[in-house]
Amino acid sequence: MQVWRSLDDVDGVPGSVATVGVFDGVHRGHRTVISGVVSDAQAGGVLGAVVTFDPHPLAVVRPELTPPALATLDHRLALLEELGVGGVLVLPFTNERADQGPEDFVREVLVERLRVVAVHVGENFRFGRKAAGDVALLRELGQQHGFEVVAVPLAGPAASGAQDGWSSTAIRGLLADGDVDGAAQALGRLHRVEGEVVHGDHRGRELGYPTANLAPDDVSAVPRDGVYAGWLTRASGDRLPAAISIGTNPTFGGTVRRVEAYVLDRDDLELYGEHVALDFLGRLRDTVRFDGVEPLLEQMADDVRRARTLTS
Repeated sequence: MQVWRSLDDVDGVPGSVATVGVFDGVHRGHRTVISGVVSDAQAGGVLGAVVTFDPHPLAVVRPELTPPALATLDHRLALLEELGVGGVLVLPFTNERADQGPEDFVREVLVERLRVVAVHVGENFRFGRKAAGDVALLRELGQQHGFEVVAVPLAGPAASGAQDGWSSTAIRGLLADGDVDGAAQALGRLHRVEGEVVHGDHRGRELGYPTANLAPDDVSAVPRDGVYAGWLTRASGDRLPAAISIGTNPTFGGTVRRVEAYVLDRDDLELYGEHVALDFLGRLRDTVRFDGVEPLLEQMADDVRRARTLTS
């Protein structure tokens, strides 16, 4: 898959079928649109392309409203490649881009660079300065420039938490509630949090459960405080079953929220400084303050037993 990091990098595309969006999380609604792009492109013998943005547009136009991210940019790119996308244009989102009118965006990006023969978007698609463009305008511009527009109906059951189909907003709400099962159903995969392993209080090792403390970036969607079963994936690709704790360690009077993972039955791992990913399989329990170490150890043993059952 080709990845272009700016408009100037795009050169020599003979034709494409494309879609445009942030695609945060590349959830099942996004996949409905993208699968149509890939299928249409293969049938026409052209490139299946995705235009996305980094950072999130709201980080530029309304920073205080920037939503927690459901996937890092690198993870988004990997997910798009898995779907068979042939090329991704990552447009740096700037104030100048935010101020670009919809007509200029279509001409500069879709027509002149990607030479689109068709554009697939969700039926609620908006684009251009102050979201002035919609599907109707895109169709008008398609007639002017000679490309087809496919408007894809919103998809997803009400059980996904969204009234209007699968949506990134609904998935963030599920994660905020600790419902990683519901989030996984809407994402079409387990929710992932990434970060570098850093030094913590080393209390887990003292208790017999050495943990990898993650330093996730400040923009990722971290599930509600609690204990979860899941997997820790190393940079090498090794995927290890884990019990994951999110919270402030109230039994020890902690005040700093931490994301830490105990790799089941392993005390020999040296992970400091390594970038790892945590995939959340299921929620085990809420964070609880225990009256002493012994009841905490009993609960941790039960957490590990349940995590082992879920990941085996």
